[in-house]
Formats: sequence, C-alpha cells, structure tokens
Amino acid sequence: MLRISALSLAIAMAGTAQAQGIITVQKLSAQLANELVGESVAQCARNGYKVVAVVVDLDGVRQAMLRGDGAPVHSMDNAYYKAYSIASIGLSRKEETTKQMADRMAKAPASTVPQTPLPNVTYAVGGVTIKAGEAAIGAIGVSGAPGGQFDEECARAALAKIKERMK
Repeated sequence: MLRISALSLAIAMAGTAQAQGIITVQKLSAQLANELVGESVAQCARNGYKVVAVVVDLDGVRQAMLRGDGAPVHSMDNAYYKAYSIASIGLSRKEETTKQMADRMAKAPASTVPQTPLPNVTYAVGGVTIKAGEAAIGAIGVSGAPGGQFDEECARAALAKIKERMK
C-alpha cells in the first residue's frame, strides 16, 4: 500500500510540474534595445570616443548592435563579449558590471588549477546589467573608448535615459 501511495504522489507531482512548464522571460523590446545602443554610441561620441555598443538578453543573445563612425573593428567583438560576460557569469555571482567581475578576479588567490578559457568571456570593464526595477533583463557592452571606465560611463548614461520606460 505504501508503494502505491508513493507512486501516486510522484505521478501527481509530475503532473503539477508539467502544468508549470512555461517560463516567461522579460527583455527589452527591439525599439528600446536599439535606442539604448544608439544613445550609448552618441554619449561616447559627445565625449570624443568612437565605440560599439551591444545589447544582449539574459541568454547572451544579441538584441541590438551599433558601431559608431570610426569605431575600431575589434570593438565589435569586445562589446559583445562584455555584455555576454556580465549576462552569463556576473549575474549568478550577484555582480552587475564587468568591473565588479574584474575586481573579484584580481583579489582571487593564485591557483595551480589549469584554467580553461570560456568562449566569448572577458573581464574587461564596460559591461553593465540592464535592470527593470530590481530584475535583471539583459546586459549592454560598450567598447572603443580609451579605457573601460569610459565605456561603462556611456552605457550608464544611456541606461539612465531609458530607465523610466523599462517597467
């Protein structure tokens, strides 16, 4: 009798799990993602920097990308790597920027364990989490300014301009 009860419970729980099998994920609309990369590039241009900006969703999939006039070609990949890194690794560690990731890595003790580089991951400064309220919904990476802190400043300024529409 105990086996039947346990089996019945397992079947009932499986049915409940199937009923909850849909996941809803928030992300920026295409229009807002494009506005965000445009404003990031424009902000950096006003500061005299030629950059690339990339927005990704929480899966690290590109939603929008803009290469500013004269931005270095390597910045195309680097901006993506910054956004991808904070979306894919940083958030699981409660880090909101690639700078926070880099700071943590700099404090880590030396290790003799061989490290395998992960594809598309960088700890370069310039990746910032995109949040709607307190919920992370994506990330932006900016690359091309003469220092990651300037890339991050442009991303933050652009995020501030669209913040009220991310609800």
